[in-house]
Amino acid sequence: MIKTMFDQTKSLNTKVDSGTQNIGPYASIAHLMGLRWATRNLSLPKAKRVSRPQSGSHHSRFRGRGMEFSEVRVYQPGDDVRSIDWRVTARRQTPHTKLFNEERERPLLIVCDQSQSQFFGSQYTFKSVRAAETAALFAWTALEHNDRVGGIVFSEKGHQEVKPARSRKSIMKMLNYITDFNRSLNIKFNENKTDPSNRFTFNDALNETIRLSKPGTMIVLISDFMHLGDDTEKQLSRLAKHNELLMIRTYDPIEEQLPPPGFYPVSDGKETLVINSSSPQARNNYQAWAQKHKQSLVTLSQRYKAPFIEVSTHEEPSTTLQRVLQSLRAS
Repeated sequence: MIKTMFDQTKSLNTKVDSGTQNIGPYASIAHLMGLRWATRNLSLPKAKRVSRPQSGSHHSRFRGRGMEFSEVRVYQPGDDVRSIDWRVTARRQTPHTKLFNEERERPLLIVCDQSQSQFFGSQYTFKSVRAAETAALFAWTALEHNDRVGGIVFSEKGHQEVKPARSRKSIMKMLNYITDFNRSLNIKFNENKTDPSNRFTFNDALNETIRLSKPGTMIVLISDFMHLGDDTEKQLSRLAKHNELLMIRTYDPIEEQLPPPGFYPVSDGKETLVINSSSPQARNNYQAWAQKHKQSLVTLSQRYKAPFIEVSTHEEPSTTLQRVLQSLRAS
């Protein structure tokens, strides 16, 4: 953690303005609730798989008895006799039946990472706040489309879950969990003092997601993906087999390129060292490492056909999501 940047960020104005929002190091429940009005211009990609035959705003690729009339065709054995179109049958002297596009719901499961690595930002806010905002935007957007919404919030200290439901109450429960985890983050965290056997990991969160999700669920993973484990790919493969995945990476621009040449004190809350960013070799090595990490995530997302979206601490998440989701709907 760059301590000088943390000190500067703590004093940021938390008032929402018309430009880039200076939220600061922590999210508030009032701010996450207010993001509901930013979802008016957002919509999730269309479902590619079918879940359960209940009401919702996503059209199934299968046809059956449902909400929207599609066409009339010759009656086939097994068709519902209640759907026979008697006028067409009488006119053509052959039984015909009506077909409908059945509207089916698609549950949304949001996995929000509030681990210590997310507690970082160089100017406007922290990655942990952007993750919280992104989770809120997805939740409100899904509710607007009458989908069930649930989620898992986690950090090294543990996790909380909310089973998917179609209600504002369930979203508020999840947002409260997010803000609780978010506000428990602090610069004095010392990972070395945490018992590894009790530490909740990214892979643990994926295991809980596998347990909680049902086939046909859209799963949104929001993280900086800094702590992938040996079994991560196996778990993602299990999730992608019967669900749709979205990978949302939170990042700060300073994680991809060192700041302007100079000397910068860096602290983990206990020890401090100074980075000399004037060295061309150090700058190149740092940038190469960042690009390699990013490319590994892109490759991972392509392997499981999971759209890869990046949310910067320097750009409002609603702006990022609107741009990317529009491209997903067009594809």
